[in-house]
Amino acid sequence: MISSINNEKIKYIKKLYNKKYREKEKKYVIEGIHFVEEAYKNNLLEEVYILDGYDINCDVKKTIVKSNILKTITGINSIKIIGIVKYNTNNKIVGNKILILDNIQDPGNLGTIIRSSKAFSIDTIILSNTVDLYNPKVLRSTQGLLFNINIINKNIKDAICEVREKNILIYGTDVKEGIDVRSINNKSYCLIMGNEGRGLSDDIKKLTDKNLYIKMNDSCESLNVGVACSILLYELNYKE
Repeated sequence: MISSINNEKIKYIKKLYNKKYREKEKKYVIEGIHFVEEAYKNNLLEEVYILDGYDINCDVKKTIVKSNILKTITGINSIKIIGIVKYNTNNKIVGNKILILDNIQDPGNLGTIIRSSKAFSIDTIILSNTVDLYNPKVLRSTQGLLFNINIINKNIKDAICEVREKNILIYGTDVKEGIDVRSINNKSYCLIMGNEGRGLSDDIKKLTDKNLYIKMNDSCESLNVGVACSILLYELNYKE
């Protein structure tokens, strides 16, 4: 049992909350039973650290710790278990419903988009210059759904070229010159969402087949990128 925060294993876990160290080790920390169970189902869980007196049915290395240890690591009083998870090194675009995220920087937005992507049948999410997928705030906001969808990192222009090779139409967004998303009716697509403040760059808009917008009343010019992406995915997914 580990009872000291100065234990070398605990120091190692705390380092994994730092992006540079995560990338070096190709591992990250997840918090809570739901996350641990989802990681285990997807064969990504390497080991767990469990509160003394608590247990979980999974065939990985288990280390028992005192409650102050988990609180010190996570900053959360109620956490009973954390897990160490290896990076998903897959980098292939799969399926025919693709979402490309270009320069999304807010962890909450990325987490929201991942959850909506799973809800509305996206096959692959491609991250280009976004906030770190394994940022603790991103992880918490995904509610474990990142383990159930293909998420990869690629340069956006390389990703667009690969999608074109699949003969999939590519949509951007443009609140001024886009077309109403409700007019789109095809079973395969690639949607590109841009930065929270700037949206898609003109260079990327030129690489799309069409640019879309969400019809709103005149009192609102734009939506939060997480909300906008969710609405667009809903409209693109549910067609008669």
